[in-house]
Amino acid sequence: MEFNKAVLDCMQHLRRRLRDEQQLDIRLSQPDAIPAMLTACLNSGDEATRDLGKELATYSDLPSLVTAAPVRPEGQPAPSVRIYRGQRVLS
Repeated sequence: MEFNKAVLDCMQHLRRRLRDEQQLDIRLSQPDAIPAMLTACLNSGDEATRDLGKELATYSDLPSLVTAAPVRPEGQPAPSVRIYRGQRVLS
């Protein structure tokens, strides 16, 4: 995957949103940063965050992660997910 300005800008916006929303600390230098961001977007309750995830998926070669989004009922909150040593941890 080629990292250009559009990809890096999208990743930075998404990183800030995920940090504010889900208290995730994903570094852009992580080898699994893009899959971690896309997975976190699936669990987001915010439409803007999911849209940023879809945009990032179009830039990357992993669009299948966003298209397989689980459907949650409106009243059910999103599960809290953290990344610890590269692994997803439910809180």
